[in-house]
Amino acid sequence: MYPYVTYKNLKDDMKNKSTSQMKRVFIAGALLVAQAAWSQSAIVKMIVAFPPGGPVDFVARTLAEPLGKELNVQIVVENKPGGNGAVAAEYISANAADAKTLWFTSAGAVAINPGLYENLSYNPLKDLAPVSLVVNNVELLVVNPSSPANNGAEFVALARRKDLALASSGTGSVPHLAMEQLADSTKTKMLHVPYKGAAPAITDVMAGHVDGFFGDIPGLIGLIQSGKLKPIGIAANKRSVTLPDVKTFVEMGVPGVDTNNWYGVFVKAGTSKADVDRLSAAIKKTLKLEAVNTKLVQSGAEPVGSSPEELATLLRSDIVKWTQLIKAKKITAD
Repeated sequence: MYPYVTYKNLKDDMKNKSTSQMKRVFIAGALLVAQAAWSQSAIVKMIVAFPPGGPVDFVARTLAEPLGKELNVQIVVENKPGGNGAVAAEYISANAADAKTLWFTSAGAVAINPGLYENLSYNPLKDLAPVSLVVNNVELLVVNPSSPANNGAEFVALARRKDLALASSGTGSVPHLAMEQLADSTKTKMLHVPYKGAAPAITDVMAGHVDGFFGDIPGLIGLIQSGKLKPIGIAANKRSVTLPDVKTFVEMGVPGVDTNNWYGVFVKAGTSKADVDRLSAAIKKTLKLEAVNTKLVQSGAEPVGSSPEELATLLRSDIVKWTQLIKAKKITAD
């Protein structure tokens, strides 16, 4: 760690130091000032735009405590569901740009909503500062165990013979858009049945009321392991480490079904770059901890971490991708 630096000893040291040495001294002082400013707040809020108990909440709470230790603060998770993320976004906007309030969100609230809502109350590209990607979550197509389809290709063949109904967690949700990608790629018609959340949609798949559901692996893995759901296709360009025997749609000759309901951390725009970079580095370090990494992998999520710039690039590209699909399919919010 850098030694304690004061104005006096900085001035004294500068007399006999080279330019490169002086730069190192100034950097040391700047880091210490940033550290002191950060530690003035012992509590940092992590806002989750979903109810407790869901996949996003699970990952947020898995990250919060060890990240807090890394930052030498206490991170408190607060759930603020509503408005497909608008409630949480507005809460972030109402707080200061000082990195003491974090938004832990899935891709939907920041990458899909701009294309889904004409009068969105927030602009993710202007009102938020990306910090770090946390996990990737590819969508998995699951069916009732009694379904005659044992893989994605057989499901598509079945859809060509009879009308199939696919549940989603809501209009414009990632599960809905994954279904639209599959329908477009295979030139099949599938009936979209939107629910208010993933839980009732999954319940109706298990009851046999609907034919399938695309969902995040962390929210499905327990039901798959207990034999209540059958996984038949991965909507990504590579297989899941958690379910290595389940083929991707690309492997089954169905291109273009590629979703990633990633989760990431944002702060209010205007937060200092020093704070954003410090947060990003801490998140990446925390995700490499064996206990954290193992817990997330076992849940079906893929821990990744990223720089703020990498998350910003992903956000921009996903906004374009999902907006194009939403407009092409004339999807409107409920």
